Parts: sequence; structure tokens; C-alpha cells
Amino acid sequence: MVVRTLRSGVSRGTETLVFRGGVPPEQHARMRAPFQDGDFPGPVKYGYLNVGAVEHGPPELRGRTVFCLYPHQTVYVVPAGAVSVVPEDVPPARAVLAGTVETAVNALWDAAPLVGDRVAVVGAGMVGCCVARLLHRFPAVQVTLVDIDPGRAEVAAALGVDFALPDDAAGGNDLVVHTSATSAGLQRSLDLLAPEGTVIDLSWYGDTEVRLSLGGAFHAGRLGIRSSQVGTVSPARAARRTAADRLALALDLLRDPAFDALLTGESHFDELPEVMARLAAGSLPALCHTIRYGEG
Repeated sequence: MVVRTLRSGVSRGTETLVFRGGVPPEQHARMRAPFQDGDFPGPVKYGYLNVGAVEHGPPELRGRTVFCLYPHQTVYVVPAGAVSVVPEDVPPARAVLAGTVETAVNALWDAAPLVGDRVAVVGAGMVGCCVARLLHRFPAVQVTLVDIDPGRAEVAAALGVDFALPDDAAGGNDLVVHTSATSAGLQRSLDLLAPEGTVIDLSWYGDTEVRLSLGGAFHAGRLGIRSSQVGTVSPARAARRTAADRLALALDLLRDPAFDALLTGESHFDELPEVMARLAAGSLPALCHTIRYGEG
């Protein structure tokens, strides 16, 4: 099946880590993207947020807009089973978030928040913002997005959740979801928990060492840290949901226009090398930077 790319998205945290060669040797096999070319540390063709139009393929897919875990590329060939149809009312630019929303869905299957919970999401990047928006839909759940960048307050407002700087965030949370990929963020996540609370850690740290101070309330409060990652379906749903089911759910959830607040910049495909360098250096601020194809 031949797919011509309409938009792709840069998964900033993982892709910039790959760009700078930060994948630990023991994780080279696990961190391969589904259609990656080359081997770590590089050069590699990497990426997994691609939305395109089917030019040649099964009649039921021809002309449809689809999402695929494919790198940034103008045209590509994949099996029909590698794509998921994008709902007609989800624009291609928003649809690139499908992989990130899928990560958020899996995390919430792992976290299992309850009605009326107080939840903090530490780290207002792509994943954190997607988690916050999905939590916003849970009945009576109080959600606070926590980040060191005060500019993220506007994004939080668009997502319908509260915002706080780390030092201003209220403690006593039943659940904290951590996505900042920093030691300071994980430490603050623990500090924000109520006794018996749990941190669900979605961060991937690559070759960065993580340091925590566990001499305070960690043991007395019986606090917990659990990892969550999208490579496998959460054990809470693995018996009844496939990865394809999870991605289809993510695409359906993207009917929500509030997710457009995460689309904070775009560049043409020809500019991608410069874009990656600037994202990795921190000189190009962005949540989800999208790549457009074709003319213009």
C-alpha cells in the first residue's frame, strides 16, 4: 500500500533524545521505531507520528486519510494492517497526536483514577497535556498541570485544567502523573502525593541519571512509583484490548478540538534538519511541532 504523507509530528522528547544520540546501548533494540531505518546511535530514520493519504491499496482504504507509526517521509509503502483510518472530522494536523494520545490512554489504564480524585500532572509537554485533557473528562476529578514554564498556563486553560508552577502546586494528591523526564520533576511528583498515593511515571530518561531523595515521606507515607510505557497494552486491559483497539480509541478521542492547543508550530519537510537541531538545542519552543509536505 502506498501512502503520501500529509503531516507528520515531532515527538519532541524521544526524537530529540534520539537526535543527540542519547539512547543507551542496552535499549537500542527496545527503542527501535516500527519502521526505523539504520541503527542507534545513528544515522537513523526515526519518527512515528505520520498522517497521510492512501494513493494505492485496498479499495476500502484508497483515498482515505490514515495514521501510521512511520518516520518523516514524503511517500512510503507499508502493509494495509499498519495504518489506522482517521475519522473524517479530525484534521491531519491534529491526527498526528494519535500516538501521543494513545500513550495517555495507556497511562490512564495503568493509573485507574477514581471519581473525585485530586490529580497533578507534572510536565506540560505533549504527553502531559494529553493526559491532562483526558483526565478533564473524568467526573469530579480535579486536575492541575504543573510545569516550570509559566507560559504553559495558557495551554492548561485551553485544556480545561488548572495550572501551577512547581513551588506553587498543592500537595495531597491521590495520583500524580509524571512526564517531565527530569529528576527534579519526579522528586516534586513524590512531594505532591497524599499518603498511600502513587506516581505514574511516563518519562523516558535515556542515558540521563535519575537522583531522588527518599529519606523524607517516601517510606512513612507508603508512597509508590510505577512506570507506564506504550510499548505494550496496559495489563489492566491487555486481556480485552489490542494495540489496534487502543489506537482507534485515541483517534476517536481526537475529535475533541481542545487538542489543537498542542499544535504550536509547523515547518516544511525541507526544513526538518534545522528544526530537529533547534528543538534539540532548546532554541525552538514547541509542544508538538508539525511537518507539512507538498507545495508551500
